[in-house]
Amino acid sequence: MRRVIPTGLDLTGTAKGVIHGRLPGAEGEWLGVANYEIGYADGRRNKLYVVDQLVPFWALTKR
Repeated sequence: MRRVIPTGLDLTGTAKGVIHGRLPGAEGEWLGVANYEIGYADGRRNKLYVVDQLVPFWALTKR
């Protein structure tokens, strides 16, 4: 059974954001430097806005 914490962040689906850089990893993988917003599980309108986060390129898509 899956437990959901209503005040927790909803990490399912996709998030809107902007990629503003990229960096190579030590093993040849690429990481995007991104700003994006994450919603809450209870559906509230305000979102958590995170800045300069490293995201693996495989997790990024074009709009």
